[in-house]
Amino acid sequence: MPKTSPPAAQGFVRVRGAREHNLKNIDVDVPRDALVVFSGVSGSGKSSLAFSTLYAEAQRRYFESVAPYARRLIDQVGVPDVDSIEGLPPAVALQQQRGTPSARSSVGSVTTLSSSIRMLYSRAGSYPPGQPMLYAEDFSPNTPQGACPQCHGIGRVFEVTEATLVPDPSLTIRERAVAAWPMAWQGQNLRDILVTLGYDVDVPWRDLPQEQRDWILFTDETPTVPVYAGLTPAQTRAALKKQLEPSYQGTFSGARRYVLHTFMHSQSAQMRKRVAQYMRPSPCPACAGRRLKHEALSVTFAGLDIAELSRLPLQDLAQVLRDVAAPSYLQRRDEGGETLSHAQTRSAREQRVARGEPPHAGGQDVRHTPNLSLEKRLAAQRIASELLARIDTLLDLGLGYLALERSTPTLSSGELQRLRLATQLNSQLFGVIYVLDEPSAGLHPADSEALFDALQRLKQAGNSVFVVEHDLDTLRRADWLVDVGPAAGEHGGRILYSGPPAGLAEVADSRTGAYLFADPTPSQRAPRPARQWLCLEGISRNNLHQLDARFPLGCFSAVTGISGSGKSSLVSQALLELVGAHLGQQAGADEPQEQSLEDEPEQPSSGHISAGLEQLKRLVRVDQKPIGRTPRSNLATYTGLFDHVRKLFAATEQARAAGFDAGRFSFNVAKGRCETCEGEGFVSVELLFMPSVYAPCPTCHGARYNPPTLAVTWQGLNIAQVLQLTVDQALEVFAEYPAPRRSLRVLADIGLGYLRLGQPATELSGGEAQRIKLATELQRSARGATLYVLDEPTNGLHPQDVDRLLVQLNRLVDQGHTVVVVEHDMRVVAQSDWVIDIGPGAGTAGGQIVACGAPREVASCADSRTAPFLARALADGLARR
Repeated sequence: MPKTSPPAAQGFVRVRGAREHNLKNIDVDVPRDALVVFSGVSGSGKSSLAFSTLYAEAQRRYFESVAPYARRLIDQVGVPDVDSIEGLPPAVALQQQRGTPSARSSVGSVTTLSSSIRMLYSRAGSYPPGQPMLYAEDFSPNTPQGACPQCHGIGRVFEVTEATLVPDPSLTIRERAVAAWPMAWQGQNLRDILVTLGYDVDVPWRDLPQEQRDWILFTDETPTVPVYAGLTPAQTRAALKKQLEPSYQGTFSGARRYVLHTFMHSQSAQMRKRVAQYMRPSPCPACAGRRLKHEALSVTFAGLDIAELSRLPLQDLAQVLRDVAAPSYLQRRDEGGETLSHAQTRSAREQRVARGEPPHAGGQDVRHTPNLSLEKRLAAQRIASELLARIDTLLDLGLGYLALERSTPTLSSGELQRLRLATQLNSQLFGVIYVLDEPSAGLHPADSEALFDALQRLKQAGNSVFVVEHDLDTLRRADWLVDVGPAAGEHGGRILYSGPPAGLAEVADSRTGAYLFADPTPSQRAPRPARQWLCLEGISRNNLHQLDARFPLGCFSAVTGISGSGKSSLVSQALLELVGAHLGQQAGADEPQEQSLEDEPEQPSSGHISAGLEQLKRLVRVDQKPIGRTPRSNLATYTGLFDHVRKLFAATEQARAAGFDAGRFSFNVAKGRCETCEGEGFVSVELLFMPSVYAPCPTCHGARYNPPTLAVTWQGLNIAQVLQLTVDQALEVFAEYPAPRRSLRVLADIGLGYLRLGQPATELSGGEAQRIKLATELQRSARGATLYVLDEPTNGLHPQDVDRLLVQLNRLVDQGHTVVVVEHDMRVVAQSDWVIDIGPGAGTAGGQIVACGAPREVASCADSRTAPFLARALADGLARR
């Protein structure tokens, strides 16, 4: 590592002997009160240093001052493997992890703005005559005192009807007319119980008496009766008459009861998703979907109830509050005459009419409310001023298109991190280290300037800002760079450079410096011509209204636009749904997600595809969702590589002699795994008020298998040792075996050679998970023209890894497939064949196609906010390496 001038003892964080994850016993000095960027290829050890070492140690030290009984209630990170860290202030982490998703978590709750809005309505709202004042809690749908009594604050009621439970009434019960009942044995059990109860299971459902149909579907009775498995109805009646010994006693459950019970109590995401399709949500008739009790909704401010105000985009909400916060507000005779603009008034009125309500809140004009007392005006002005200061920070970060009621599960990880960043900017903390995880992820270049200004504000307030980042512009503008590498995994974990950015140019081993200081070399490759066009017409979804768009088939297309412009609505929702419906694929059907009654129901996209569908045979969505939610899912199991490996072990002479099949070599099967840790490889030791300690299993010592299984070797390795191999190492071991070699080659080509075969899915980043999914698809034999859809595939990727990804995506296109990406990285956009730019703004100011065409055509569009950045990327180029 090049030597920089030795830092003074004051003003630096000194790390000595850091060995967390792949860090090689490193020493490094990092300045405080500065913007420090940690750079390096994906998997090099940046996050291990910034989060798993520096932040983890700061958190550990803070918790040492917390009472032991309180520590038990806090989810603590582990103690980092480091000799010493000196000069470390308290730290705050702003990561992209979203935690447990909940529809009751919203923009308003994450930023705590909703609390102030509720106080505004409580203290300064216009109440109907005679209604007593309500407390702030009365305006929250998440409290018993505020929630609508009919829908309990969800805003929807759920109907389970005969039409949803029995989609095809021409079928008999034996033919599974009651589609909502469980599959396999459980469903057969319920049908056998009906035979015992005397129901005819062999006539079409529609021919059964309505009374019988209602009882089968909707009864809450749960009779337990004898079941004679395998007998015909006639044989069952005879057995009952003779009182023969039954196979077992079965308990009946009506279809509606089964659906609701499974949805609310099942631990299986797959089961919850399955039964959800038999439930039809509709707006609650009591609150019209506004989630609050009538008394709370009867209180208005600026002519709007609190639900309507919470639905305004933040930029519109700011306009409402600006008028109230103005000094002249106290001199007015009414609440503000023209508080809302005509456009906002019209929008609020249209929302009411759409819900079947009167056009005016409380029967009065939206822009006029009764006189407020001076006391209420003072309260309104004080609260509005405080709200406005915090909302302006959100507007500066490009989030003005969000509404307070927007639930956090619908936000991107980048949007969530910027919400948390805005909260910290308003906290006025001093002397802490903020550790951020790729804050530019999911951010359009037009919004990056505001982000950089926000980071500077944190620093100028007397804090240190440590950022893990790949964005080259952020690296260039940092005060200090810490470059980790040179490569990933075992080949990384060293400090290549620590100092001002300019000095990185002298470090030959740095993969980052090669891009940061590269000479501009524009790519000269001409865009591919379209084979045919996939034409979408009349698309309406979120902020898209009757939009027409077309994608060239056999090409690489990039969809651009600022955050919230409508890119994902067009590509990740409408395009996927319409093409998937044509091909008989349900978007996301292979990835069960947690379902909750509180989740917003999916709104289908309207519109149709008018041309090009006949050219597509397959649809593949490659997103950044985890490849598994437990450590039992790993790289080898997800890609199918482990199936080949287990077959090779089962084919050895040792395995055949012992009678072992391929299942014996799975750590998820009882016969082969270690009984002590049940195949986990470790045991958890609870230390009450200290972080839990995970120790290697005392029986298998982390191998996950029992001794007889580990005794079987192939190529001198047992099954546990194979799982410890990296992809690069495994390529050498499996060089003579075509099937596993093909899987491994693709993983290495896409930049994942550093991952271990048995690396748990829970340790993988979103970018790594996405590339594993792509590699899984790339190793499959071509089965007809395929449409690949990727949503921001470069998130979390170093420029070198982006280039590797581009090689693979272009290989797909060269094979005759179509690739569509939603993307902010202008280097990727510049190398595409076709660009569709959505905008011009976000939310209601977006949703239109501003420009489309080859990259150079879009770069010259005067109305596009993407154009100047794309033009610079085309000029600076960094041609494909």
